[in-house]
Amino acid sequence: MKESFRQSMAWLHTWTGLMFGWLLFAMFLTGTAAYFQQEISRWMRPELVTNADPANATQAAIDYLQARQPDAESWFITPPSARNPATEIFWQPKKVEGKPPTRRKRGETSATLDGGGHPVTVRETRGGFFLYRFHFDLHYMPVIWARYLVGVAAMFMLVAILSGIVTHKKIFADFFMLRFGKGQRSWLDAHNVTAVFALPFYLMITYTGLVTLATQYMPWGVMANYASTDTFFEELFPGRADVPRSGVAAPLVSVSPLMAIASRTWGGAAVGSIQVTNPGDSTAIITLRRSATTAIGARGESIVFAGPSGRLLDRHAPDGGALATQSVMVGLHAGRYAGWGLRWLYFLSGVGGTIMVGSGLVLWTVKRRAKLPNPMQPHFGFRLVERLNIAAIAGLPAGLAAYFLANRLLPIAMADRAEWEINSLFLTWAGGLLWACARPQRRAWVESLSCAAALFLAVPIVNALTVPRNMLTGLMTGDWLFVAFDMAMVALAFALGWAARKAARAKPKAMRGTRLNRKELIAA
Repeated sequence: MKESFRQSMAWLHTWTGLMFGWLLFAMFLTGTAAYFQQEISRWMRPELVTNADPANATQAAIDYLQARQPDAESWFITPPSARNPATEIFWQPKKVEGKPPTRRKRGETSATLDGGGHPVTVRETRGGFFLYRFHFDLHYMPVIWARYLVGVAAMFMLVAILSGIVTHKKIFADFFMLRFGKGQRSWLDAHNVTAVFALPFYLMITYTGLVTLATQYMPWGVMANYASTDTFFEELFPGRADVPRSGVAAPLVSVSPLMAIASRTWGGAAVGSIQVTNPGDSTAIITLRRSATTAIGARGESIVFAGPSGRLLDRHAPDGGALATQSVMVGLHAGRYAGWGLRWLYFLSGVGGTIMVGSGLVLWTVKRRAKLPNPMQPHFGFRLVERLNIAAIAGLPAGLAAYFLANRLLPIAMADRAEWEINSLFLTWAGGLLWACARPQRRAWVESLSCAAALFLAVPIVNALTVPRNMLTGLMTGDWLFVAFDMAMVALAFALGWAARKAARAKPKAMRGTRLNRKELIAA
């Protein structure tokens, strides 16, 4: 019998969702966490406790750089903000003619300062920024290939969403149908409810994710019209030509009035970064860029001043409809413009997407087990999908908890400390995969989810034992970031523990009304 259009879409939805489902789960989980990447980074650097006026802190940072890096090619300064209390500075060392540039270790050309321009000794960590980068750059592989892989997964996700809309006849009615303890029906309800819960968000986040890297995925237009990719980007984002140092010393003007001028020019928007080229020279240039948190468009305006005099030299804003559209697409995807309310809506929608992908992966096995010739002894392909489901859905959260624990437990002075925090995540994740392969499927679910719950519950305990900032002290001093983080860890531990309990009590449909021997019962 010839399949209907809806039936053909059901097949497409099922297999596009499965082929990259495990990678999509990881992308959704880490991308969702990245909506609070600044807060995660602050928790992972508990030494940062100051919050200063951005203009004063920026001037103090310039004073610091003038004293220690006066001959640098350029300085880069990120002022403190409501979400990041520290002043981050970077510098490009002076080039030595005849000597090729050398690769420098992290910290050799950067520093973290307090509001008074004094260096703050903080533990080495990539914090929430790693989670943000992982959701589209992955790790342990070349970035170019990682982004191609992520792009294919995102395209499969878009196909799965659109085909799911066509397949689901009662897409809105089933939003109100969430039945527990009904086996396959419960998994389908969970998948449907989370799918409809934030459907516009899933479409937006998937499409904008593809658009942000469109020139990489579809480079043919660039190749046909430009000599090289570099030429394309130079024309798309023109910058000021490099001006060599004159050799005439000249002090910089105070940066605070320039920041005030820039803010007024942008309608009260804050300055997100400052770049000083040729500092200390008569050719010095100060470039201020609008913060990405003040508008949906990610590519903000910039304003340029002469360093010695403070004279306005230039103003830049994104030109053209195509560039403005791309800027808004990036801004919508990253959500940096969002206030607290909208940020939580982004986050909860991302949680819904993570559950949607995870429940879809489990639903694939639940629907097919009963149709197998021997449900108690499935074929290799089926067992592989089950094990990968356990490793992704239970193993990755366990790895995330291990990442936080490593931040507190690894020695502060450890070499390559930040990389070993990341290694802790992947080692735990790999251990979850090995455990899922070694144990019976049902027991693997229970044990893996229980392990993840225990690791998340350990985070606030270990935090309280290793640093003075925790939930208890936070309640007394108003340090709400640490209170909220510990509460989030406890909530995740509770959710995973509840899932482990449900998995322990679950009775496969194939077992109902059937007498099984002990070996078959364990395998189930």
